[in-house]
Amino acid sequence: MNKICVIGGSGFLGTRLIDLIEDQKKIKIFDKKNSNSYPQFVTIGNVLDRNALIEVLKDVAVVVLLAAEHRDDVTPTSLYFDVNVQGTLNVLEAMDACGVKNIIFTSSVAIYGLDKNNPDETHPADPFNHYGKSKWQAEIELRAWHEKNKETSLSIIRPTVIFGEANRGNVYNLLKQIASGNFLMVGGGQNVKSMSYVGNVAAFIKYIIENYAAGYYIYNYADKPDFTTQNLVENVENALGRKLPSIRIPYLIGLFAGYGFDVLSFITRKKLSVSSVRVKKFCATTEFSSKNIQATGFEAPYTIYEGLENTIKAEFL
Repeated sequence: MNKICVIGGSGFLGTRLIDLIEDQKKIKIFDKKNSNSYPQFVTIGNVLDRNALIEVLKDVAVVVLLAAEHRDDVTPTSLYFDVNVQGTLNVLEAMDACGVKNIIFTSSVAIYGLDKNNPDETHPADPFNHYGKSKWQAEIELRAWHEKNKETSLSIIRPTVIFGEANRGNVYNLLKQIASGNFLMVGGGQNVKSMSYVGNVAAFIKYIIENYAAGYYIYNYADKPDFTTQNLVENVENALGRKLPSIRIPYLIGLFAGYGFDVLSFITRKKLSVSSVRVKKFCATTEFSSKNIQATGFEAPYTIYEGLENTIKAEFL
């Protein structure tokens, strides 16, 4: 039993992780979609299928659980809990059936909620959306599993917003708006944003795989230093070599516009790039301490500035 199974490994974080694994004969990917980079390692399946999970985990030593419903606009909202909570329970049951004792789980800083004061890993959970609530419930189930057998190894990583090449999440949408010249600042721009570059998050997961031990570990992941939203926009402008209009939309006007897009999305049944949730997240302070990672001795291979530059070059230049 020496295989590494990356559940949800066909996505952009899973692909970057597998890029870093020297002995790729150890790799298994379990995902509902195929991998563009590593199709030879993929078993197509769903975390809601317990029997399929048992089959794929039979010779596995470590599970990396990346699979999740995470977009802001998932419908119905019960999918967050079906995949993120019940899917996690199914993985744990399959691990028990196959004798697998080591799991690395990617949670999220969304479990803390918005506008907190630089929370560390001991901060109380206060999730504000269904995604954060489902991730917190999954963490509760994981801790209960570990408590039943203290010889197991449970590492929970709570990343801040992850960005990087080939990602199409909220940071990409922001960069795209800036690059196209269609960006307008909502709010004052002084709210602080902790961010995570995909190359560094993947490197940290690899670090845990190589150094796991029995016990229960929690890590916020954020690449330092943090940006204010204004700093972020200025860095992107510099990388692109262009200057945007300094027009600012007051927060309340932007929020009401977001509600308008929510109504339009409901009427048209289309997922739009603007919503009230995204306005709230854009204008919120999302600053997080990553002191537990610093204590491990892990050294990120990229600075946050290099990560941002790599992303902009790959996507927009």
